[in-house]
Amino acid sequence: MIHEMQVAIFDLDGVIVDTAKYHFLAWKRLANSLGFDFSEADNERLKGVSRMRSLEILLEIGGLSLDDAAKARLTDQKNDWYVESISRLDRSEILPGATEYLQRLLGRGIKTAIGSASKNTPLILDRLGITQLFDVVIDGNSVSKAKPDPEVFLQAADALHIAPEYCVVFEDAEAGIEAARRAGMGSVGIGSPGTLKDADVVVAGLWQLVLLG
Repeated sequence: MIHEMQVAIFDLDGVIVDTAKYHFLAWKRLANSLGFDFSEADNERLKGVSRMRSLEILLEIGGLSLDDAAKARLTDQKNDWYVESISRLDRSEILPGATEYLQRLLGRGIKTAIGSASKNTPLILDRLGITQLFDVVIDGNSVSKAKPDPEVFLQAADALHIAPEYCVVFEDAEAGIEAARRAGMGSVGIGSPGTLKDADVVVAGLWQLVLLG
């Protein structure tokens, strides 16, 4: 890491909370409504892919071809089902160690930020009851470029008036680690060292950082 951390920037899904399962269930429900099935193996193909591209992959699996208007209706339907699911989130869905680690950082005077592509970020943080643990939230409502573009992380640093080299990004996806590198920030990979080999450090989860003190 380039300098001592002054800002910790967290991706949301897979780092603070696991909402991926709700995306999967919404896509599966959509496939079933169109008359075919959608498996967890199929779902692997959608990771890190835009909503419209995800739908196109789903339609390929089902052997269907639809016009743009129909596709737009289907992506809206999928998102409605997803939002319905995350509206029922509660504190029990916070990933192990996340709350404790955030509180520890704040106690040390380190600023915290969310840097997520999800437009549902405010709703998710509200349902989890952890909005107050972040100094800044930069999400899909304020950025136009997807990771690995560094826009979301650079906006967070800018909002907190801290130079990128004093920021560390916590990410579970290769595209997020690449975005951190492009932003000139340190990175902590959450997950497997095999997948996140470009991260400065890799841990299994934030709980591991709590144990390390």
